[in-house]
Amino acid sequence: MSAIEKLMLAGDHRQPVRNGEVWLVGAGPGDAELLTLKALRVIRQADVVVFDRLVSPAVMALLPPEALRIDVGKSMGCHTLSQKQIDHLLVELALSGNRVVRLKGGDPFIFGRGGEEMVELQRHGVVCHVVPGITAGSGCAAASGIPLTHRDYAQSVRFVTGHCRNGEVNLDWRGLVSAGQTLVFYMGLTLSETIATQLIRHGMAAQTPLAIIERGTLPQQRVLTGTLSELPTLIARQRPVSPSLLVIGEVVSLYRAPAIVSEMPTEALTA
Repeated sequence: MSAIEKLMLAGDHRQPVRNGEVWLVGAGPGDAELLTLKALRVIRQADVVVFDRLVSPAVMALLPPEALRIDVGKSMGCHTLSQKQIDHLLVELALSGNRVVRLKGGDPFIFGRGGEEMVELQRHGVVCHVVPGITAGSGCAAASGIPLTHRDYAQSVRFVTGHCRNGEVNLDWRGLVSAGQTLVFYMGLTLSETIATQLIRHGMAAQTPLAIIERGTLPQQRVLTGTLSELPTLIARQRPVSPSLLVIGEVVSLYRAPAIVSEMPTEALTA
């Protein structure tokens, strides 16, 4: 019996809907209160939730207890399922009549491979809905008190992934070095030395401020600051762990520790 057949058997106690469908849902950067109301409504109606490693425990606690949960999380060098297997799983679950939520950290369409999954679902005639989420770039920076744009410092912002296909690093380094611009690197810890070296080599000032935001929006959030030339040393000394976000640009000079975080009651989420 295949893994997919076992998953189907495990979930066959639920009443199927006439036509299965998949919802690609952004879980945001971690803080459950940053979920959209639509995301909360959709996940509470799910028959099956296929979730990623970066979905926080606080968000997972909001899932209906009767929903089948399938962990397809990926980490460096360790994939529960390949992307092709995940695509096939989503198709099979939907065609079996399930309301499937594909729950992704951040936003499904920003470095979340949601576009690839949507195309595969559409290719098989599966109805696919998308619920956007707050992406880590804006969510973690805001939670740290770092504005990504500012009239005096940055008139544009670029989101860049440090995790490229087949492990290759083929970025437009010259295009990334531009005055009045903030750079936000996702999954950039392992490439930190390359990022610093290439940006300086292509003209960015070695003293450009930067911040590493570790576990952004969560109670364990930690913000490390320094300059571009100090990046490899900063990582070696402080040893930030994933998930961490790298923000480079003059806006980082506005950071003041500790950031002020406004706490709100959680009754509305747990009611």
